[in-house]
Order: sequence, then structure tokens, then C-alpha cells
Amino acid sequence: MKKILTLFAVVGLLAFSGCSDDDNDNVDYDTVGTVYENTSNNYYNFNPSSNPLNNFRVRFVFPQRILDSDVVLVYRYAGVDSDRDVWEFLPETHYLNNGTRNFSYDFTFSDSFVDIYLNGNSLTDPELDDYRFNQIFRIVVVPADFAASVNKSNYLDVVDKLNLKESQIQEIKL
Repeated sequence: MKKILTLFAVVGLLAFSGCSDDDNDNVDYDTVGTVYENTSNNYYNFNPSSNPLNNFRVRFVFPQRILDSDVVLVYRYAGVDSDRDVWEFLPETHYLNNGTRNFSYDFTFSDSFVDIYLNGNSLTDPELDDYRFNQIFRIVVVPADFAASVNKSNYLDVVDKLNLKESQIQEIKL
């Protein structure tokens, strides 16, 4: 009986020593991220509204509720530099030439939606038209522990670490 128990112990030891923890790899198979974008076919324009809840604000409702432990990151398309898209991390503040704050993009989120809004001084000023009209956003949903371990201000770093391809970005309507 003792030999059988020893044999089981040795077989069990060999079986469990063959298991590996993917956290030691360079690829994280446990982290799942999702990216949503309103494409150039669906630009968003920030406009004044008689409804204070919609004033210079847009809401995106997630197709399914996100987990309580998920974090939402929002990026605004800012143009192209050296043939690469530039994505600015929100909140994003713009200043006047004298150094005072002019306006900001910001956002709030819950487990079912994200609101992106523009706030500041003289938001209907024609000088802000490039910032109010034809805006494209990417909304990235990631686990909180992932968000704590990545440079959130760098969109390319985030999607690279999530191992997401452009073809995996889900088109949305804002």
C-alpha cells in the first residue's frame, strides 16, 4: 500500500510540475480589452442643446454591461504625425495664448455607458470649430489591474499590450 501511495505521489508531482503560469510569459492571455470607435463615417459634433444633460455631450451605451472591475479609457483622434494616427488621452485641456484654460474634453462612465463632454469658456466661439466638429473617439474597456500597469496616456502602448489589431475595433454610432 505504501508503494502505491508513493507511486501516486510521484505521478502527481510530475503532472503538476508540468503546469505553467502564463503570467510568466510575455503575453497575457487573461486580459481582455475592447475598443470602440465612431469612425470618420460617423463624426461627432459637440453642439449646444436646450437639454442641459446633452449640452456639448455625447453618450455611448455599451452593447453589454461592463464588469465593475473594468476601467474605461477614452482617446480623441488628433490627426496624423509621421504617417501615424495621433490619439490624445482624455481628459484633455486646451489653453489660451495667455496660459488660462479655455476648454477641456472629459468623460465619465458607468457599467452601462460613457459620456464624453466638452466644457469651458465660449464653447460656440468659431475658433473652437476644429475641436467641436468632426470628432472621432476611441473608447477602450480594460480590467482595472491592467489599467494600473500600462501607460494609459499612450494609446498605441495600450492596444499593443492588449494585443489588439485595427480589425478588432468595433464601430459605434455616437
